[in-house]
Amino acid sequence: MKSITINGSQRESVGKKATKALRNAGQVPCVLYGGDKPLHFSAPELAFSKLVYTPDALTVVIALDSGESLSAIMQDIQFHPVTDRILHVDFYQTFEDKEIMMEIPVHIIGASQGVLNGGVLRRNQRKLRVKAIPANLPDFLEADITPLKIGSKLYITELENDGFTFLHPDNTVVCQVRRSRAALVEEEEEEEEEGAEGATAEGTEGATAEAAQE
Repeated sequence: MKSITINGSQRESVGKKATKALRNAGQVPCVLYGGDKPLHFSAPELAFSKLVYTPDALTVVIALDSGESLSAIMQDIQFHPVTDRILHVDFYQTFEDKEIMMEIPVHIIGASQGVLNGGVLRRNQRKLRVKAIPANLPDFLEADITPLKIGSKLYITELENDGFTFLHPDNTVVCQVRRSRAALVEEEEEEEEEGAEGATAEGTEGATAEAAQE
């Protein structure tokens, strides 16, 4: 899995006043959990752009000004409700021999015959939660929709999971091909027309029979 480095400075003061001063200086207060004790540090807001504004799953190397480097994954992030500025970030420290849980994006590959025939692809799961040691975490998961026809579903059990475990039930639907709304409307209109034609034909036959009796 790809990784980015965030250069941070360990902070001693964690009160509201100190936190406000950091944000005013363009710094984001952060906490790293998972170690012996929570580690409080700060980093420039621009340092998070490649981590936050991307659809990819990434691990992080936190390089502190003390010279210490720690591996981690982003666990939570808080934004300002009006300005969307980053207010706070929580990280979870990772270790080579310990499994972690992470959401991995799903990439669609192939061309579905059902879509080519007028169906609509519905993506039920854009990310899937997996569990693995850091070295086995994939950058993304591939969902091959080639065999899907109209009405078909692709289940999580059909995806490759070499070296990691899915944290979802086996009946989880990753994506499916559904009949388009336009096609449904067209079918309903055709059925209505056929019904009307049938009624007209029955009426005509009835009238003919009555005339013959007379």
